[in-house]
Amino acid sequence: MNHSNQHITPGKVIFIGAGPGDPELLTVKALRWLQHADVIIADRLVSPEILTQYATQSAHIISVGKQGGNDSSTPQSVVNDLLVEHAAAGRLVVRLKGGDISIFSNILDELRTLISKGICYELVPGITAALGAAAYAGIPLTARGYSTAVRLLTAWRNDGLDDHYWNDLALTSDTLVFYMSSIPVDDLVGRLLDSGIPDDRWITIIEQATTPNQQITNYPIRQYLAVAAGRSWQSPSLVIIGKVGALQPDFAWLPAATSTSPYFPSVMRVTSNPSTSLTSNPSTAVTPKKISLC
Repeated sequence: MNHSNQHITPGKVIFIGAGPGDPELLTVKALRWLQHADVIIADRLVSPEILTQYATQSAHIISVGKQGGNDSSTPQSVVNDLLVEHAAAGRLVVRLKGGDISIFSNILDELRTLISKGICYELVPGITAALGAAAYAGIPLTARGYSTAVRLLTAWRNDGLDDHYWNDLALTSDTLVFYMSSIPVDDLVGRLLDSGIPDDRWITIIEQATTPNQQITNYPIRQYLAVAAGRSWQSPSLVIIGKVGALQPDFAWLPAATSTSPYFPSVMRVTSNPSTSLTSNPSTAVTPKKISLC
């Protein structure tokens, strides 16, 4: 199909999983798209090095991070509008998400928005935090004789879980991986203890997994409240519970980090329409790249 120069060819959105922190965990396909993007709309839990070292320098970067307890978090509706605005202008848009694109992500809202507007997209998976954290901590999640399954869960809001569900989590031989803020670890352990979790289960808390500031704390779960109750954990934190935690001291391969400072920047509110900077100054305007049809 031929298009007149007076018409804008619709753009495209590429959803990319940036991995859990280490920029070298980025996939080759993700790297290729980042080097051709007109606009990159990035979450908070994306390594700053990916944006400074791997993305094309001509890309317009828009931070749309979310952070628990931070009023500057970007509303999902704003993210949806940005995707549509830039793709409709004929730009190649990379939507860069921490970890994998579909594990505890708001991708559903964004996909529905694009479909409703007839905008093309592609999905590029990334290494989810559970796999990156386990590997960098030295924990084989399904080690033979220890576990035959892994459950990915979130403990951000557990008030809707009934006693039957908690009993199932406590007594299962599956490895449990909780994606969570640092706030409810004590409550999580308490509920599992009340539900009769066996003595041979361990808890491993991995802070800022795969980053230079990664910290690992590992205890038999029945010792946790006695030695770590009330402790705060740096966000993002990931919790692994199961028999496999007992293997971590034997297979740890990374030296302990010396820094405990935040690796990921805090979110900043989007105070104005970010597209203004793309059009108000002709010398800095982005020329949309040729987009292939869906």
